[in-house]
Amino acid sequence: MEMVLASRNKKKIAELQVLLSETLGDEVKVISLDDIGFEGEIEEDGDSFEKNAMIKARAVADRGYIGIGDDSGLVVFALDGAPGIYSARYAGEHGNDSMNNEKLLRELAHKDDRSAAFVSVVACAFPDGECDFTVKGECVGEILTEYRGDGGFGYDPLFYYKELDKTFAQLSMAEKNEISHRGKAMRAFACEFGKYIRKND
Repeated sequence: MEMVLASRNKKKIAELQVLLSETLGDEVKVISLDDIGFEGEIEEDGDSFEKNAMIKARAVADRGYIGIGDDSGLVVFALDGAPGIYSARYAGEHGNDSMNNEKLLRELAHKDDRSAAFVSVVACAFPDGECDFTVKGECVGEILTEYRGDGGFGYDPLFYYKELDKTFAQLSMAEKNEISHRGKAMRAFACEFGKYIRKND
C-alpha cells in the first residue's frame, strides 16, 4: 500500500517510513509529492493546525492517493497562542529563524508566564473522504530568555524541556524523537493508520 506525504522533504518522508515500519512492518510505502508529479505548492489557508494539515492531505487524496499532511508550530500561552500557525513566518519573512526568535523574545520580555508547547498535527485523507482523521502531538516546555544549544532549528534554542534540563537545540536526535511533538504525532498516526488497515483487511 502506498501513501503520499504532502511534502518534498526527504527527511520527513524517511522519518514517517521508519515510524510506520515499527508499527506495520513493510505493509506501507511512503512516497513524496515529486513521486506523483505534483507541481507547485499547496496553499495552507486554514485557521488551525488541523485544517492546514487536512488541506495538504486532501490535495493529495483528490488525486486518488491516500494523503498525509502535517502542520506544526509553537504555541505560547501568554501570547494567546501565538505564533501558532504562523510560527514559520512570525516576524514576516518565511523561515527566518533568527528574526522569529528575536521577535518572540521581544514579545515575552515583560511576561511572567513563559510556558509554551510545540504542537504537531498529522492528517490522513482518503480518496473517498470517508475515513479521514487527524491526530495531535504536544510537548510542553518554556521559553528561555537567551539561546542555549546549537542543534535543531526554528525555536529549538529557546524551548526548554524541564524533564531533561535541556533546550530542544541541546537534544540528540534520538532524545528529540522520543519526546517531541512531531514524534508523538507520527507515532499516534502510525497507530491510528494501523487500525484502518486491520479493519479493511
